[in-house]
Amino acid sequence: MSKRDYYDILGVSKGADADEIKKAYRKMAIKYHPDKNPGDKQAEDNFKEAAEAYEVLSNPEKRQRYNQFGHAANAHSANGGGYGGGNMNMEDIFSQFGDIFGGGSPFEGFFGGGRQSAGGGRRVVRGSNLRIKVRLTLEEIASGAEKKIKVNKQIICKTCDGTGAKDKSSFQTCKTCGGQGAVRRVTNTILGQMQTTSTCPTCNGEGSVITSKCTVCHGDGVVRGEETISINIPAGVSEGMQLSMSGKGNMAPRGGVPGDLIILIEEIPHETLKRDGNNVIYDLHINFVDAAIGTSVEVPTIDGKVKIKIDAGTQGGKILRLKAKGIPEVNSYHRGDQLVHINIWTPKALSHEERELLEKLQNSPNFKPNPGKNEKSFFERMKEYFE
Repeated sequence: MSKRDYYDILGVSKGADADEIKKAYRKMAIKYHPDKNPGDKQAEDNFKEAAEAYEVLSNPEKRQRYNQFGHAANAHSANGGGYGGGNMNMEDIFSQFGDIFGGGSPFEGFFGGGRQSAGGGRRVVRGSNLRIKVRLTLEEIASGAEKKIKVNKQIICKTCDGTGAKDKSSFQTCKTCGGQGAVRRVTNTILGQMQTTSTCPTCNGEGSVITSKCTVCHGDGVVRGEETISINIPAGVSEGMQLSMSGKGNMAPRGGVPGDLIILIEEIPHETLKRDGNNVIYDLHINFVDAAIGTSVEVPTIDGKVKIKIDAGTQGGKILRLKAKGIPEVNSYHRGDQLVHINIWTPKALSHEERELLEKLQNSPNFKPNPGKNEKSFFERMKEYFE
């Protein structure tokens, strides 16, 4: 940032109003514009310095901070409230000209005023992006997958090899731009004659025109077709995640840059397992007898069935954790767990004998939340019943 006084740079007093500041800056911008002073580094520095001064003094809030703190205004701004004029580039400076010169900048077209450089050249056309959905099972998500998918898209015309022309002799140098792809115009402005550059309207920046078009693609160089694309999907992706494959979208006309292929991930629901982030949840239902005396059961996991132990006295709602049996994180070695939720299953219909047995056990102290010390246990009552 310039350390010279902003008022001195523009040659105005501290009491100058907005119109005086604007007129002073306009004068300085015309005097030191780089196009009027080619190769003059000092003129370019003066041009930027004047733009910096105007950027601050034309803004009432920034001007007030500058009047109070001077060039230390930025140091008093913990949340970015300083005037920040020192970070301006040429694009920032030229954006001011709509205000200074009444909406139309006399410098438009200089220094790459558009996407095209001042030297002209052919315009690069880019193909459009494509979006597809890929459905994956939980197992494929856990291990990663390679999918070969047929995509309907714009592909290169094989008849003309993407040129759009019937043959090589069908190309003719554009007469408007002389093969440059750009045209230059001279405009009379307050600075005198100014030269601007723009894309050639006849050849659209290509530098040549086609006198005889390809009969298949009609001059576009692309046709509708089908391409089989191999997609490598990393482990750990999730519902709604988007992956991008550069250059696999629609081809651009006549040798341009192809678009990208955007892949939207969809998860196919699993029959028994549920995903919760990188963890997998399984609801295990056991009867109250197995919960009381303990047992071993097989449960499904992403990697296949595994046997787990149910301890005696297991309560409903308990969660067993199977370490690293869940989903891996994308591009990471860390893997989630499988959580087994224990649910106690109660029979809805009982035979006469089963009901009679349960009624005899109903008053067992172990069938109560807080059994008494001198009452017989569930196992003792079971033993007495069968004896």
